[in-house]
Amino acid sequence: MAYYPRIADAVLTKGLTSSGAVLIEGAKGCGKTETATRTAKSDVHFDTDPDVAIKMDIDPNLVLNGEAPRLLDEWQLFPRIWDFARREIDKRKKKGQFILTGSATPDEQARRHSGAGRFSVMRMRPMSWFEREWSSGEVSLKSIFDGDAFQSASTDFSIEGLSEKIALGGWPGLIGENSAAAFEFTRNYVTLIAEVDVDRVSERRRNSLKVLRFIRSLSRNISTEASVRAIASDAGGSDDTLDNETASAYLQALERLMVTENLPAWNPHIRSSAALRKSPKRHFCDPSLALGALGITAKKLASDLNFLGMLFESVVIRDLRVYAWADGGSVSHYRDASGHEVDAIIEFPDGNWGAFEVKMGMGAVDQAAANLLAFAEKIDTSKTPAASALCVITGNGFAHRRSDGVCVIPLATLRD
Repeated sequence: MAYYPRIADAVLTKGLTSSGAVLIEGAKGCGKTETATRTAKSDVHFDTDPDVAIKMDIDPNLVLNGEAPRLLDEWQLFPRIWDFARREIDKRKKKGQFILTGSATPDEQARRHSGAGRFSVMRMRPMSWFEREWSSGEVSLKSIFDGDAFQSASTDFSIEGLSEKIALGGWPGLIGENSAAAFEFTRNYVTLIAEVDVDRVSERRRNSLKVLRFIRSLSRNISTEASVRAIASDAGGSDDTLDNETASAYLQALERLMVTENLPAWNPHIRSSAALRKSPKRHFCDPSLALGALGITAKKLASDLNFLGMLFESVVIRDLRVYAWADGGSVSHYRDASGHEVDAIIEFPDGNWGAFEVKMGMGAVDQAAANLLAFAEKIDTSKTPAASALCVITGNGFAHRRSDGVCVIPLATLRD
C-alpha cells in the first residue's frame, strides 16, 4: 500500500535535528511505526522480536546497537530501555540517535528521568482529511492567521458522504476500504481495548463489560463537557452502578492508551464578570471509534443528524489539532458561566490565537459568525491579545472571508 505523506514527517525530521531522540506517542493503528520506519536507518520491534527479551536480560545496550536513527518500536513493553537510551545519547553526544514509538504511556516510575535536552516528544494522531486526501488543501491554517487572501471552489457534500468519511476515520489501515470494513475495524478495536488493553495499562483485571459500557457512554457524550460522574451514572445503567473512582480509573487507562484526548478549557482575560468554566470536552483520538462502540453504521449515522453533528465537530477538532501541531499550536475550547461557548481556540507559542466555530451546513454560518464576533468583544485586549482569526468551519460551501472579517472554511479545503 502506498504511503500517504503525513504532517508528522516534517515534525519528526525537525525533532531529530534538535534532540538526541524523538518519542512518538499515539493510539495503536494511527501510523506511528510506518512513519518512523521511513526515517529510521535500523529498527527493533519490542512486541514481535523474540530476541529482545534475551538481550534485555543480558545487556539492554545490545538492543540499541544499529545505524542511527534507530527505531525502538513499542519500547514501553520494556520501559527500562528509556534510561539506557538516555545514557547512550549522553555517551554519543549526537543528535538524532533514536526514534521511540509507543501506543501506551508507561507509568511515571518508568520515565522518572524526563530526558530533558535529550528527547523531544510528538503526539501522533490518526490522519487528517488533508492527509487522507479528502481535503483539497486550498486554504492553509497559516494563511488564515496571517490574514492572507484565499478562496476555493464549492465543495461536494452529502450527508451520506460525510457519514462514510467519519466511519472510515483517519486510520491508515482503512485506506481503500469501505465503511463496512471500517465498522468491523472500529468494533474490534473497541472490543480489544475493553478486553485486553485496559487491563494491560491498569496492571490489574478490569470488568471488560463495564469498560465497554463506559466507552459507549463516552461515545454518546462525545464533543460535550460531560463529567466523570455523569458518564459513570450513564454507564452503570438502571440495574448496576459504576462508582466515580472506578470510572476515573477507566478514563485514566484510556488516556494512557491515547484512545481518548480531552479538549481542555481556555482561560483568557475577559471584560465580563462571568466565571470561566474549566471542564474539558470529551473526544476520542478518532471519532470513528464512537461508531464502533455503539454499533452504528455509516448508513444509520446519516439518519441521526444530531449525533452526526457531534461527530463532525469531533472530526474538526482532531484535524485542527493536527494542523496547529505542525507549528507548535494547541487547541482548547471556551465556555463561561453565561453560557457563551466557542468550539475551538487555537493558540500558538508566539501568543497569536484564533477562535473557531463548527457548523455542518452553511445555513448556520450567520449565527456562528455573530457568536464569534460577540466573543471577541469579551476579550480584555489590555491583557490578552486580540484574536488573529475568527473562523467558521463547515461541511459544505466554499472558502471565503466575509465582510465582517469572519472566515468561512469548508473542512474539505483546509490544511496545515
